[in-house]
Amino acid sequence: MTTELLFRADPYLQAADARVLAHTPEGGIVLDRSVFYPTGGGQPGDSGWLAWGGGRIAIATAVKVDGGLVALVPAEPAALPPVGGPVGQTLDWARRYRHMRVHTALHLLSVVIPLPVTGGQIGAERGRRDFDMPDPPEDIAALEESLNALIERDLKVTESWITDADLLANPGLVKTMSVMPPMGQGRVRLVRIGEAAGQVDLQPCGGTHVLRTAEIGRIEIGKIEKKGKLNRRVSITLAD
Repeated sequence: MTTELLFRADPYLQAADARVLAHTPEGGIVLDRSVFYPTGGGQPGDSGWLAWGGGRIAIATAVKVDGGLVALVPAEPAALPPVGGPVGQTLDWARRYRHMRVHTALHLLSVVIPLPVTGGQIGAERGRRDFDMPDPPEDIAALEESLNALIERDLKVTESWITDADLLANPGLVKTMSVMPPMGQGRVRLVRIGEAAGQVDLQPCGGTHVLRTAEIGRIEIGKIEKKGKLNRRVSITLAD
């Protein structure tokens, strides 16, 4: 018994019916299928609403549960939908879509700053990536223009899958230094930006992304902070 990840097949799906499989001891609601992305990979879990006959509840976030399940976490204590019963789930789409834009922009940031990644975080307004960067960049404005030039090319964002063994045989696909992509399921998802000779990025990722880079909109690069002897944190913000 696992949760079908509807956001994986269609990250633009905003609502769907589901059935309640269980309640967690902490009060989470486990569904048989989910449009809610669960917290992971630096991307926050989605928020939104659940509704059923005679009830409605706000969802603050979603988390992974052992066994390939996703649990929705209510925003406040309230009556839960009954186990076995049907529910309708609806995303806070505005928040999710901004996560998708920021996440895709961070992939492109690692193109204009081709250094090992040591960490990252995604938000609805801004995001950051930490790099193994001994010296700060000399021209932040030039980096920002390079990033926005990639975005404006309106590159297609697609996915493909490889086996765990293929990933281990191609370690250069992994940009993160300290964290390997989730493995053990037999296959790993790759996110590709650009096609054929126009490909600019390919890396393992389980998060949600826009379909074309132009959807990101203009990005502003903020201050670059030193975080340790070699690490530097680069922050980006959606200009709108």
